[in-house]
Amino acid sequence: MQKPYNPNIAGRDFKYYIFDWDDNILHMPTYIHLERRLGNGEWVPHLVSTALFSVIRNDTQNYRPPEDNWEKAFAEFRDFATDGESKFLKDAREAIDRLKRGDDKTAPSFNTFRRTLKEGRIFAIVTARGHKPETLRKGVRLFMDEVLRPEERKEMIYNLRGYIVCYDENGGKKNNAMSDEEVVDNFLDLNRYHAVTSPDFIALVKSAAVPEIESSETRKQFAIHDFLDHIFRIIDRIGGTKPVSVGFSDDDPVNVHAVATFIRNELAAKFPAVKFVVYDTSDPDIENGHKITVAGQMDLGLNVKHDD
Repeated sequence: MQKPYNPNIAGRDFKYYIFDWDDNILHMPTYIHLERRLGNGEWVPHLVSTALFSVIRNDTQNYRPPEDNWEKAFAEFRDFATDGESKFLKDAREAIDRLKRGDDKTAPSFNTFRRTLKEGRIFAIVTARGHKPETLRKGVRLFMDEVLRPEERKEMIYNLRGYIVCYDENGGKKNNAMSDEEVVDNFLDLNRYHAVTSPDFIALVKSAAVPEIESSETRKQFAIHDFLDHIFRIIDRIGGTKPVSVGFSDDDPVNVHAVATFIRNELAAKFPAVKFVVYDTSDPDIENGHKITVAGQMDLGLNVKHDD
């Protein structure tokens, strides 16, 4: 019997997503290790959440990394194992468990990411963390396993099989031959996982022979450009002719401004057919974030205030 698939995929638009992870998809219990200056001038150890760091990151008079070493400050944002599991996965699991217990509220893009998975949309994770791509991929898989309800997982696979049948060469035969697990793995392989302070990402930048980029903001710009090149290679391969929409969400206003400027000044000219929207999710009082239409009039389905 032929495995079920969504026959309506061919009529869908080409809509893609780029997500920051911390305080955007999940409120992670990961801390930045800083030193804080007291009133008497003494410096003392001080743990800072990612949300607070986005506010005080430029306050060099009162905050500094231990021994003036940013690698020590961001030690928890690198790949290492605790009790046999990576710190990233352990923190992601804890963040999800807090939501299940009702001890935390969802991050601004939590439900959009959930819907992205259910619909089988291709996406990128672009974060200032320093993990290997495989670590972020495992985090996405954990989100799938722990957040999606059985009926949502079924819907996701139904849609993913529809994409295979519609757009893959010999899609019908391939779909019939693939298990559900293989369908999910195929989907995860199609996405991009960029931790822009990781050795893997820095090697990717060097291999592209672009000028040295030092800041997290400019590295995120490179990651976004890489994702656009990636999706257009896919579109060219399948012969797609539909309009393309791309949405980016981040909780750091500095990153939001840098990305919006990058889109206006460079990407909009290189990809004139693409509709770009940036979501600033830094303000917890604005449900789902603040929408900034950068190019075109795309709507990601969020009920948000926006600038046109």
